[in-house]
Amino acid sequence: MASCRWPWRRCYSWRPAARSPGPGSPGRTGPPGPPAAADGGVQMSYSNLVKSLTSAFSNRYSMSRFHHTTSAACCCSKTRSGEKYTDPFKLGWRDLKDLYEDIRKELVISTTELKEMSEYYFDGKGKAFRPIIVVLMARACNIHHNNSRDVQADQRSIALIAEMIHTASLVHDDVIDDASSRRGKHTVNKIWGEKKAVLAGDLILSAASIALARIGNTTVISILTQVIEDLVRGEFLQLGSKENENERFAHYLEKTFKKTASLIANSCKAVSVLGCPDPVVHEIAYQYGKNVGIAFQLIDDVLDFTSCSDRMGKPTSADLKLGLATGPVLFACQQFPEMNAMIMRRFSLPGDVDRAQQYVLQSDGVQQTTYLAQQYCHEAVREISKLRPSPERDALIQLSEIVLTRDK
Repeated sequence: MASCRWPWRRCYSWRPAARSPGPGSPGRTGPPGPPAAADGGVQMSYSNLVKSLTSAFSNRYSMSRFHHTTSAACCCSKTRSGEKYTDPFKLGWRDLKDLYEDIRKELVISTTELKEMSEYYFDGKGKAFRPIIVVLMARACNIHHNNSRDVQADQRSIALIAEMIHTASLVHDDVIDDASSRRGKHTVNKIWGEKKAVLAGDLILSAASIALARIGNTTVISILTQVIEDLVRGEFLQLGSKENENERFAHYLEKTFKKTASLIANSCKAVSVLGCPDPVVHEIAYQYGKNVGIAFQLIDDVLDFTSCSDRMGKPTSADLKLGLATGPVLFACQQFPEMNAMIMRRFSLPGDVDRAQQYVLQSDGVQQTTYLAQQYCHEAVREISKLRPSPERDALIQLSEIVLTRDK
């Protein structure tokens, strides 16, 4: 569906209605997540979840007050460190020149077809969101530790490895989802077939593993291999569902962490380990990446309902068609309990997808999910603000705004 269905904007102050539930964790000052496994403790009811969320995030977190000093993501702004810089992407690209060319060099392949498949998405048309965060975090941690403004070669390698792991996961996801388009073009599996696409994804992962091994730091290797395990476990979580509606949001957030946020969190932690010996800094980097990563996916789930196929570069309403109940659906279900049956049958009956979509748009599910993403970004800002002021630290703060206001 190429038309824009609902041109709703997120750039205004909004707070959830008292009746509308939201996920949270008791005893925390930040957002929940990733939650413990379902068998790890007592499940919270939705009423308790919303109470903990609203108590953790007071009304001072209005969207209008959260916005950084700019109203547009790509204009010049005065950072908290007192230095002027252009947008975070320009700042990060200083250390990412020839990013995709360097990745292609890692893919040493003699077979023409396999080489073409493996390099297919490394065409420079992606957002490079993960490499940007990684190099900005590397500089921010280096400056915090010893005022060094240089990115180490191994830290830059982590940026490449993160993008390779991410891309391999996209290739595999498209096979599982039988997706036909991504980034405005046909998927690898649609052009070359599913079997060859799986092999191409495996090859990208193997190249990333070789690059990781070359770094030679066992701690960093352990950190990033955790990402690959999380990706697999996250995919299994997505293939399953919870009958108990009180467990669904915990299941959803755990899946979101493992499939999306783990890569960002652990890549940030890896560059902090390479640049600074302080475990406190490692945790700051990890928590920033985790919270921004979860917020990023929450907004992605919102855009599946509010954006256009042409804008996204892939079909919208795709999650419903795959039988997935994301944040907007789970929130909408609280206002329209008849959605429970559709969730359990994974929207498999004729008309389920269209009805679920209408329920979501008639509810405050989109706003609630956006509000939750806002809280995760607030927590990310709180964490990264513990580092010494620098343009890179402030660029990471501004990136959290971009995560919330992006439209693709």
